[in-house]
Amino acid sequence: MSKRNTQAAKTAARERLRQERERQAKRAKAKRQVIVAASIVAVLAAAGGIGYAVVQANKPSYWAGLKDAKVVAPANTTGTKGTTVVIGKASAKKTLKVYEDPRCPVCAQFEQTVGSTVIKDIDSGKFKIQYIGGTFIDDKDNGQGSKNALSALGAALNVSDDAFLQYKSALYSTKWHPDETTDKFKDDSYLIKVAQTVPALKDNTKFQDAVKKGTYDAWAMAMSKTFDDNKDGVTGTPSFVMNGKMLTVDSQGNPPMTVAQFNQVVDAALKA
Repeated sequence: MSKRNTQAAKTAARERLRQERERQAKRAKAKRQVIVAASIVAVLAAAGGIGYAVVQANKPSYWAGLKDAKVVAPANTTGTKGTTVVIGKASAKKTLKVYEDPRCPVCAQFEQTVGSTVIKDIDSGKFKIQYIGGTFIDDKDNGQGSKNALSALGAALNVSDDAFLQYKSALYSTKWHPDETTDKFKDDSYLIKVAQTVPALKDNTKFQDAVKKGTYDAWAMAMSKTFDDNKDGVTGTPSFVMNGKMLTVDSQGNPPMTVAQFNQVVDAALKA
């Protein structure tokens, strides 16, 4: 082989090697660009996710967002935003204020023991009741049941006073009232199931639609605020007030929990 051919071969080999190095350099550059782009996308996605999470965390809950919403008041109510709920004969001279929370276990105990006596007294015209519903138990465990049940009670009240009283009694019954730590009332289906035991609400599509659509959710929040802003010094449930005074059975301020105790404190207040 001549020196000329050998030199040409070497030159060709060097050129092939140069071209191969350029191809490898281009591939490496492209790979780096892909990695950088993917990293940027990941960072932006993470930042976006964090931003979304922050927005969601600071976004008011559904119920909190209803505090300033327009209120649809149920029928059979009066007062600001329909939060005055008075039930009984117009001839009854005095009114018993009843403060309750739907999830309250002591309220359930009272209803199971004394509830029928209260209804009998209302029907006889012994007194009227003014119902004030609270939702403070929800605040203890970030629940929704007290608010949701109060809204459903509004839907029952829209049907009639009797439907309201019977539904309230059903919600507090031994069969349907859940343990305080179990927030069953947050489920519309459960509230409707309980309502099926009340004649005026059984298969009542208007009532059921109101529960499902949350027609009286804003009203429930307005009623809850009435409870929170009360001027009677009420901080717990159940509480009973007549003539501006809390009806209690002892120096500790405990409410009446038997028929005898209830009759005693109410009769005394009626005579005052």
